[in-house]
Amino acid sequence: MNVRKIKEGFLGQQMIVLPPDTKKVVTKNPLIRGLYLTAIGYYPKAIHHDRERKTGSQQYIFLYCTEGRGYVEILKQRFELVPNTYIIIPKNIAHHYCTSESDPWTIYWIHFTGEHADQLYSRYAKDTAPEVQTIAYDEQRTEQFNLMLSLLENNYSTRNIELTNIKLLQFLSSFIYHEEMYPSHYSVDQVSISIKFMKENLTKCYAIQELAAHSNYSVSHYSDLFKKKTGCSPMQYFNQLKIQKSCQYLYFTDMNIKEICVKIGFDDPYYFSRMFKKLMGSSPANYRNIYKKK
Repeated sequence: MNVRKIKEGFLGQQMIVLPPDTKKVVTKNPLIRGLYLTAIGYYPKAIHHDRERKTGSQQYIFLYCTEGRGYVEILKQRFELVPNTYIIIPKNIAHHYCTSESDPWTIYWIHFTGEHADQLYSRYAKDTAPEVQTIAYDEQRTEQFNLMLSLLENNYSTRNIELTNIKLLQFLSSFIYHEEMYPSHYSVDQVSISIKFMKENLTKCYAIQELAAHSNYSVSHYSDLFKKKTGCSPMQYFNQLKIQKSCQYLYFTDMNIKEICVKIGFDDPYYFSRMFKKLMGSSPANYRNIYKKK
């Protein structure tokens, strides 16, 4: 039996596509042109939903499933969306997505683009192909989505469009940066344990070999894992923590440089001063003079 496939028209659906003139206005608005939506929608129990774009879309497509299940095909890879999962389909890539006929999905979707869209997508994909991500349900997230819809349903005034797209970044960030926003929801890895150890031992001076040994890794493996997670080497990170702490001492206490060095595990005040200037852009004394006046 042939199943009727439809792109839209579902009972209870909500959908808004920005008119061309409105999109032109958005691209000239410096506040939101970096990231903005061109279409947004909610499809509950989307029976027979099926969408294929053989040449892709000019925008990124965000799909978030809250009920049922469905399938997404990108570059001959097939992904399954189930409740509390999402995917972002890259722009200009052929794709096909459809609901399950036996268990139709409920999805929230957004088409977005802008000067910063590529960079935001790279934070999601992490320089790899797109993949389905699992995320805990949060009612506040759907409330944000409904607010965006409501603002656009009211009118396309400048302030409504601006607020909608400010909320868009907040909404997408709640997915893409969820691990950073709620680290306690995720298992603690060895790098996080090492960072905690550093914060608890700022008064001490450790070599890279000692930090690696504390994590039960070789120096090379420890350094690779650490840089992958933080973007810098373990010693750079440890020194940054020490300098951050020294800023607090400079601002909130009258301790001299030698006393501060003792507090953050620097034996040589001159080395500390050079390190401080390299990271903060001024000497410790100048930093204290500048910020204590404010």
